[in-house]
Amino acid sequence: MSHAKKTTSSLIAGALIGALAGCAPSPPGPDASSDPPQASTVFGADQVSVALDRVVQRDGKDLNPARLADGLLPPTNTWFAGLVFGATAQPVFPLPMSFGVDAEGFAFGLPTVTTTSKTIMGGYAPIIRVGTGGGTAWRVTAYDELSVTLEGTVDGEQIGTVRIAEGSPFVTFTAASTTALTTNLPFGTDGAAWSVRGGAVEYGLVTAGEVSGTSVRVDAGQSATWFAVPEGATVQDLAPLATDPVVSTSVAYGVADKATTTLRYRTRAGGTTAVAALPHQTHGRVGDAEAIGTYPSIFGTLTLYAGNQLSWAEPLQEARAGLDLSRLSDAERTELADAVRADAASAKLYPADTYFGGKALYRDAQLVRIAREVGADDVSAQVAARATAELEKWTEPAGCVSRDAFCFFYDTRNKGIVGSTPSFGSEEFNDHHFHYGYFLYAAGVLAADDPGLADRLAPVMDLLAADIATSPANEHFVARRNFDSYQSHSWASGTAPFADANNQESASEAITAYAGLTLWARASGNADLETEARWMHALEAASARAYWTDFDRDDPVYAGFDHTITPLVFGGKRDYATWFSAEPAAALAILLIPVSPSSDQLRGDPARIRANVAEGIGVKGFEQQYGDYLLMYSALAGEQERLRALEIARGMDRALIDDGNTYSYLLAWLLSLT
Repeated sequence: MSHAKKTTSSLIAGALIGALAGCAPSPPGPDASSDPPQASTVFGADQVSVALDRVVQRDGKDLNPARLADGLLPPTNTWFAGLVFGATAQPVFPLPMSFGVDAEGFAFGLPTVTTTSKTIMGGYAPIIRVGTGGGTAWRVTAYDELSVTLEGTVDGEQIGTVRIAEGSPFVTFTAASTTALTTNLPFGTDGAAWSVRGGAVEYGLVTAGEVSGTSVRVDAGQSATWFAVPEGATVQDLAPLATDPVVSTSVAYGVADKATTTLRYRTRAGGTTAVAALPHQTHGRVGDAEAIGTYPSIFGTLTLYAGNQLSWAEPLQEARAGLDLSRLSDAERTELADAVRADAASAKLYPADTYFGGKALYRDAQLVRIAREVGADDVSAQVAARATAELEKWTEPAGCVSRDAFCFFYDTRNKGIVGSTPSFGSEEFNDHHFHYGYFLYAAGVLAADDPGLADRLAPVMDLLAADIATSPANEHFVARRNFDSYQSHSWASGTAPFADANNQESASEAITAYAGLTLWARASGNADLETEARWMHALEAASARAYWTDFDRDDPVYAGFDHTITPLVFGGKRDYATWFSAEPAAALAILLIPVSPSSDQLRGDPARIRANVAEGIGVKGFEQQYGDYLLMYSALAGEQERLRALEIARGMDRALIDDGNTYSYLLAWLLSLT
């Protein structure tokens, strides 16, 4: 179920990589005018414009991008969306800092992390408040891979800009004209920098302007950069790195034996800056970069390094069209064939909305695969014809001309593809990767060996893919709408109207989305899309394990947390909660669904799987809503658990099986694990 949010890795900081698989980036130097280009373009403007000309185009819902400069694409689903949309700006979390703006200026601070039995909180901490003058209006005037630039005006006159970036400990104000700033706390001199104690943390300030207590005066073009001092470091350790502000960021990725990511931070003069690595980015660190210090966070300890890039690698994940049933016995194949015939006979009408409609198509595509594998050719042909006809209906380019459902249109206001019958706020751009991932997965399966079908589906299916996978951005689509390359996972809320910033619940559906992208890329012959999709799949799987299902419970951040999973992850907190149910089974199931053939991220330590399952089933056992998914997950703990799951599945009330699942798939999953 989807709602409106709803590693092995290495780090090299400071030294530039010579080449990444699939690309050969060169480092920006002092005279570089722009960041190095990405290796390839995925869904360029020329490519998608042809398809867009064929679909219905109309304005979608007014999302109120009240603080967005003209000419910029609405940055839905980003970590900073709350700064842009809605009547009031929301705080954001460019880790390690938190940051916010209001009519008096801007504020920032290192979040204080507190852990309770159900929540790991690291909320907005406006420790340092910088006054820019009453009536200051803010708008986002630029954004790139990791950074955001906000322009402040008073009475219509620009006073300057503030730039923040994920992974950067620095907040930089650059004056448009001579500007008198104020701070709520007095900064005193500390050699080449100024500092002040804010709560338990020391904050530094570097500027060529004039500082006197709570006053900071900067002339046109001058900057003032503030930072929180990490544990184990001093103001003087960071001051040299703060003098050359970050002006842009970029990402390069590659896929070879692993998925490799390099995040780059370009500074104004080409000097060295500092980058904070998340826990999953520092395991197995190599190279000679020395840590400067550490910061607490809701994800665990962040480690700060001097350098202009952050690089790490994750294991690749396999995108599979279906389950491997080659090892089944004759009796098991007969049992599965009977199950497929029963499921096909009980088929219901397809739902009209993009979430449940997509799930149903994915479900039936898997039913087709199982039927083919066990020799139930009559059922395979029947279900394939039904699912293909439905998918072709959804992908009629002009479908929304003649009907109000089962079709997609291009939202000219918000620059994206929207289903005519929305669900869970998809018209507000919530959950697009979840919804479209099911369509892409189904199309990738059904068209895998049918180039003609792939060609017929491509005009609209490519637009669904472009909505979540365009790279770099163009005038039609933002870049990788949901995916955050620093956090290594996706954000689900379109406008993020939350004080804890954006969030994602169903990490497993995000993984399914990028596996689906891979399968569609293969079916449609798009090699560049396949490379990008495999990269996102690998990173999403790594973060799902690191922060949703398999986090290291020995990390001090989990002291006092009484659960083995965190179903709901925001920028500023992690909750043992869901958007739709208080049941423990729902909390675990939303991290499993749909247990696809590509759900290898669920495999792991048998003891952890048992613990997660025990918490999920509680006292009710598997005979409850979502029990089918928990049963499938339980079988990954070992052969004894698999055999027990088979016994339970064969006697389970089939009315409890989720609408995105079938008894056939449940049985096939359990039999395929031998």
